[in-house]
Amino acid sequence: MSAKRGHTPSLQEVNASVDTTTKRKSRKFLSFLGPAYLVSVGYMDPGNWATDLAGGSQFGYSLLWVLLMSNLIALLLQSLSARLGLVRGLDLAQASRETYPRFVNISLYVLAEIAIAACDLAEVLGMAIGLQLLFGLSLTQGVMITVLDTFLLLFLLNKGIRKMEAFIMSLVFIIGAAFLTEIFLAKPDTGEVLAGLIPSMPSDAALYIAIGIIGATVMPHNLYLHSSLVQTRKFERTPEAKKKAIKFNIIDSAIALNFAFFVNAAILILAATVFFKHGMFEVAQIQDAHKLLAPMLGSELAPILFAVALIAAGQSSTITGTLAGQIVMEGYLNLRIQPWIRRIITRLIAIIPALITIQIMGESGTGKLLIFSQVILSMQLGFAVIPLIHFVSDKEKMGSFSIRPLVKFLAWLCAAIIVGLNIKLVGEELVSLFTTVDLNIFVKLLIFAVVIFAAVLLLYIIMFPILKKKKTETEIKLPHGTFTALTNLKVAEYKRIAISLDFSEVDSKAIKHALAQGKADAHYLLMHVVESAGAFVAGKEISDYETESDLHTLHQYTEFLSGLGYTSEIKIGYGNPKVAIPKLVKEFNADLLVMGAHGHRGFKDFLYGTTVNSVRHSVHIPVLIV
Repeated sequence: MSAKRGHTPSLQEVNASVDTTTKRKSRKFLSFLGPAYLVSVGYMDPGNWATDLAGGSQFGYSLLWVLLMSNLIALLLQSLSARLGLVRGLDLAQASRETYPRFVNISLYVLAEIAIAACDLAEVLGMAIGLQLLFGLSLTQGVMITVLDTFLLLFLLNKGIRKMEAFIMSLVFIIGAAFLTEIFLAKPDTGEVLAGLIPSMPSDAALYIAIGIIGATVMPHNLYLHSSLVQTRKFERTPEAKKKAIKFNIIDSAIALNFAFFVNAAILILAATVFFKHGMFEVAQIQDAHKLLAPMLGSELAPILFAVALIAAGQSSTITGTLAGQIVMEGYLNLRIQPWIRRIITRLIAIIPALITIQIMGESGTGKLLIFSQVILSMQLGFAVIPLIHFVSDKEKMGSFSIRPLVKFLAWLCAAIIVGLNIKLVGEELVSLFTTVDLNIFVKLLIFAVVIFAAVLLLYIIMFPILKKKKTETEIKLPHGTFTALTNLKVAEYKRIAISLDFSEVDSKAIKHALAQGKADAHYLLMHVVESAGAFVAGKEISDYETESDLHTLHQYTEFLSGLGYTSEIKIGYGNPKVAIPKLVKEFNADLLVMGAHGHRGFKDFLYGTTVNSVRHSVHIPVLIV
């Protein structure tokens, strides 16, 4: 059954796996460190390299301020993401599923998957380029090798979240050490570097690169990831403990993200010092940068360090990107499938476009593709940032942990900057596209439809709290009908009662009401529908962990009822509950069906329907909704 608007724990296999409650005071802070480092690798992935190299080689140090602004925005938004996960125990995707109508959640899910695919594409290409530079492999071979990341992630998770954090932090250290050495060799002018922190925009081309830098730095998938990773810490759920957890995670974020800023700034400064100052304005390809480092810096060590750092960046960021894919899928769709299958799917979404691009555009097109992937990330940011701000501003859900007015103002300012720059870019790109390319009228209409849909969706998300409040305030009672004579009031006696269970807290209420209707004389059917991907495909032939676990839970229920003197049996359904539940009810020949409530009403029922509604129309017996 669909999870109640209650949710299975985010990243269930490692949720609350790091105990912070038994640590000595001196070590308590250290036990909270880690999640932000996993998040920070997304801020120094190969996509960042491409935008930083392009920005530095084309515009010198003049876009350094964009990096600094992006880092400050990232610090604020990641702290809000951590706050959501720590206080509500939900990741961003789960909070969205709990809040928005289904059609909005499906749209947000698709956009999030596009962003993760764009991010993973950059990571796959970046690591493949690193393998090519270091070992001479072709890009196609390098891309295929990245499939192994999936199994590395499974291995690390099986070792525990702390082992994975240690592995990622070691890769981060390699990246930092490599670029510290590169900067030492390049010897940039300190005065010119500081001048680059003064805001300026040299040209419209710089705006495109600047938006790519923002998208590469303030990654939308990192907001989903951080809100989940902070839940790997087990701590007391008291207000004081939550306050400390938030404080420690803000410190964690500040350390990790400022280190990521150093890496990004180092790449841009390196490109500006080595290429821009020598008139090489078009070094956007990572391969070209690698090739030119040795002659420009007079050291054979420089390109080797560059390639090693690139592989470390690709490897670390691809692991966290795959985790983000799992979080988004489970959060928005409540779709729980085998971890290795889920991660293979996430990786294939990136590998297939990468291989197609290499075949069509050749290896020389990877630089432009990397920058474009980061612009795609920036375009999706508003659809992740705005819901996040709404969620952490909600006093009803967040209580005393809702953000203060100043923080709210700064958050909305960041959102306005991101959305405003994206609107400007979209407008300029559309004008350029329609004036320079002869497009079919249907293609133009399709582009306009996509743009209008995205604009309407964004506006709806922005206005949602106001629309929800207005709807609540304007609800009116409908007039009552007229009196009808009451006849045949004999109380019905139910002998065969079917109970639909979803393994949530609603189950006990459903069973209690069913027992009240049938007493000890009735025969009860306890049923549950398995909705995993395998169940939809294989039906009753499926034999996986989830099915076995569900059967075990049903057996526990029926054994408990047997101990109380009630007669019951169990049945498992597979696939769509709207189809499976009526089928089980008819096979049992039930004369009453008891179900848990679906958690929404009114316009939402009309808009996207409910399991309860469909089942009610498919059976011809009374349905008791608890």
